[in-house]
Amino acid sequence: MATDYSYPQSPQLSRTLNTLALAGICAVLLLAFVWQIAFNDLPCPLCLLQRAAFAMIGIALVLNVRFGPSPMHYGMIVISALAGVVAAGRQVLLHIAPGDAGYGPPFLGLHFYTWALFLFVAFLVYCGLMLILDRRYADQAIPRPVSKLAGAVMWLFFILVLGNMVSTMLECGFGACPDDPVSYLWLS
Repeated sequence: MATDYSYPQSPQLSRTLNTLALAGICAVLLLAFVWQIAFNDLPCPLCLLQRAAFAMIGIALVLNVRFGPSPMHYGMIVISALAGVVAAGRQVLLHIAPGDAGYGPPFLGLHFYTWALFLFVAFLVYCGLMLILDRRYADQAIPRPVSKLAGAVMWLFFILVLGNMVSTMLECGFGACPDDPVSYLWLS
């Protein structure tokens, strides 16, 4: 007789946790976007890669909220978070030398890329825990109705991703992004 070691949680708890995680992604993208606009602090190419990794994590979370938990969706989060760790880790290592002020002003004592590194690692831990807890409900990818809050968070996420895409096009155009951007290419 096989023993079921999974935590007896309902798919609703998983959806709630994934919705909260998606709200966290929205907060990260919104803060970065507002900071960019309010302080005219344009993101560097590594910053844009980190935003793309957060957006990919968000897409996988939307899939979990909309279709239910799936190891495939969590795998997408893991791959996206690992890509984010590489981009953020590279940027941390670029500015770790003594006397290097880093790129952009710090937020709560740390630069955005340092916060991003911590968050990407946190999402890796989150996925590990959710894969353990969601084992019973694996691969039941069927469209299910979502709560109004979950729907609002998903729409906010899509609007933020679209805004970041437009902003990136304004900054970089169709070519390579400048290493140290000072203005929007398509607005100057």
